[in-house]
Amino acid sequence: MLSSQEIAECVQWACEQEVAAPKPGNVNCFSGGHNMQVEDFLLSAKAIAPVLANPNLTVGELILQAIQATRTVVNCNTNLGIVLLFAPLCRAIHNCRTFEQLPEALTRVLNTLTIDDAKACYKAIRLADAGGLGKAEKQDIKTTPIISLKQAMALAQEHDTIAKQYLNNYHEIFYIGLPNLTSAINCEESIEWATGLAYLKIISSVPDTLICRKQSREHANAVSKKAKDLVKKMNNSYRLSHLKNDIIAWDNELKKEAINPGTTADLTAATLLLYAFQSKLSSHRISVS
Repeated sequence: MLSSQEIAECVQWACEQEVAAPKPGNVNCFSGGHNMQVEDFLLSAKAIAPVLANPNLTVGELILQAIQATRTVVNCNTNLGIVLLFAPLCRAIHNCRTFEQLPEALTRVLNTLTIDDAKACYKAIRLADAGGLGKAEKQDIKTTPIISLKQAMALAQEHDTIAKQYLNNYHEIFYIGLPNLTSAINCEESIEWATGLAYLKIISSVPDTLICRKQSREHANAVSKKAKDLVKKMNNSYRLSHLKNDIIAWDNELKKEAINPGTTADLTAATLLLYAFQSKLSSHRISVS
């Protein structure tokens, strides 16, 4: 099993690699964006890592305390989606001796979420002051929930892919993100460019729901199509770095139009966390700072 220190290392590493990766439209190694810079994400990563590694906190407490920790170092929403995805994974990994045990452990965590978890999560979301949430007919974020966190996520799953992960046991992360990240790394891509490929593969398959909410479904579909075109241009290669100029140009274009595929970035961060857990549990140490 991983120690709390090892889990914290994985969390911080995953967050740092996510923001360093060339992910068009997001804050990345080429440029900031959406009134945020790389340093904001690095400070946030360091703040949440020890919180999310705490074995004595419930999922709701992990979420709330991680956002509270974030707010002590930055005054913007750098990581709400990341925290929502990381908290169940971090809770589950404490009970795993092998990576193969993680999906079942995650299922148990998600199936035992409570109303108190939902209340803590709602507080965290309000504290993060995330944009583009909209208003829900039932169990709106401005109210006090009377259902479990998983039930609340079920109400949101049609318009939020992060919420959907609570219902499908992180399907997009386990079966789209992780295999493509791993394949690119095995083809000797750097972790940053391998992450960029995982990002493209995810958004090619799943239109970004933050774009859907902030702009429109048509905008999200157009972004997905562009990602598919770039993947096709790779000619079945896992070497996204060969398309560096295309990636930079698209990154600039999306930021000029204020289009932020933020949900996909969060799913990509969770993909990196899975990779880090897998590496640690396989005793193939990754470099963390």
